[in-house]
Amino acid sequence: MVTQQYDEIGEAYEGFKSLPLERFAVVPGFLALVGDVRGRSLLDLASGTGFYSREFRRRGAADVLGIDISSEMVSVARRLEDSAPLGVRYDVGDVAELRPLGKRFDIALAVQLLSYAEDRATTERMCRNVRRHLKPGGEFFVLNQSPDFRFDGPTPDKYGFRSELTGEEAETGPRVRITALLDPPVSFVANRPRREVYETSLRAAGFTDLTWVPLTVSEAGLRTFGADFWADFHANPPLEMLRCRA
Repeated sequence: MVTQQYDEIGEAYEGFKSLPLERFAVVPGFLALVGDVRGRSLLDLASGTGFYSREFRRRGAADVLGIDISSEMVSVARRLEDSAPLGVRYDVGDVAELRPLGKRFDIALAVQLLSYAEDRATTERMCRNVRRHLKPGGEFFVLNQSPDFRFDGPTPDKYGFRSELTGEEAETGPRVRITALLDPPVSFVANRPRREVYETSLRAAGFTDLTWVPLTVSEAGLRTFGADFWADFHANPPLEMLRCRA
């Protein structure tokens, strides 16, 4: 399911970054969470079309490898690399069955990766594979749907995204249809794991210092739209970040 739906999205995925939620909360928030990458090696898992891989390479990461399960996403990322070379490498791969990469990294990223684990065992296996490819003390940064998002609360529609329950339940949590309100809209289905699923799986894999970090709106977002526009976002945040250490 994961491979097919993202193969179909392809280049449209790049358009997500133009939507208010991504532009003024997600992207600046995640970049700030990861922080200074100068001279460090970085593994971007579920790298999609390579947005964060490229951005952290521009910010001075010494070595960046992006891995995604979708061959179409990787093809788009490679085309973007060819058109404006930065020295980022991309491979097709399933993090749940990740082949040995031949090195350990200082930093690993996972944007929405763990939402695609079908059960707890797969979630833990993904976490173990990430841990295996980090240096001792290496950092793992996760961006995911907020486990506390209320589907009967204020919606993120005006920020460019719609989040709806499908009525199905996975072992890790409810299945959710997320729609990027582009023209035309782009939808995909993922799980929304419970908070304890993340925490138990990461700790079982050997991660420590787990810290949940809320997303905030950037100063540019407040200037562009005003504080009132973001009231629904603050009342019912659709996304949350997590950091931990190998």
